[in-house]
Amino acid sequence: MKLIDQMRRRAARYLDIEAVTIAPARGAFSLSFDDIPASAWTEAGPVLAEHGVKATYYVCGGLAGGRNMDRDQFEVEHLQALHAAGHEVGCHTFGHTSALRMDADALRLSLDANAAWVAERLDGYRMTTFAWPFGDATLGAKRVVRERFDLGRGVRDGVNAGREDRALIRSIGLESRRLPGYDLEGLMAEAAARRGWLTAYGHDVSDRPTDYGCTPDDLDRLLRLAKAAGLEVLPVGAAWGRVTK
Repeated sequence: MKLIDQMRRRAARYLDIEAVTIAPARGAFSLSFDDIPASAWTEAGPVLAEHGVKATYYVCGGLAGGRNMDRDQFEVEHLQALHAAGHEVGCHTFGHTSALRMDADALRLSLDANAAWVAERLDGYRMTTFAWPFGDATLGAKRVVRERFDLGRGVRDGVNAGREDRALIRSIGLESRRLPGYDLEGLMAEAAARRGWLTAYGHDVSDRPTDYGCTPDDLDRLLRLAKAAGLEVLPVGAAWGRVTK
């Protein structure tokens, strides 16, 4: 089964690509949070406000009020507060289920459930961007995502520049296990020089993060580097209209 899953991931990465041209007038940066642990709002929100920037929060309605990776997840009040503050809400499926575990019909049902759940709590709000749980994608799932969303954000490292796959936009992980391996200043400089689009995703935010989270200081440094490089900092959905041709 693991071998089959690996083959499906590789096929999704290299086949059935709907290419778009990423070429903003100036380099851009977008920050996002997946699953929405409570700390992604309670701890990260003040950092974002201090910098005067907006992020994208990829929500799974089924995680509300629960626990994931031994961390409290968001409450509905958190989702409503971040939405009211002007941050984007994006789709991450309803139950945080890998696309490798769902056929096209099951994925559609999950997306329908999440759309209805969010719309009910955010006055009819419609999500326009998607992030793949675990970064897993399949050929069939990519087709479903392209039908419903402007883009699908993946977890492949690198700056988006030139021709990119609309259903698998690159993104670096703001994860304590991976951050030491990134040259963040270099990535920001590359996005500026190539007039590209760098996106990043995180999870929990605390002074003692999980392997998948980061610290408030990590976020502060990231945003300072983006600004120093002259990148335009926008939520994923807002950036999409500026970076594509």
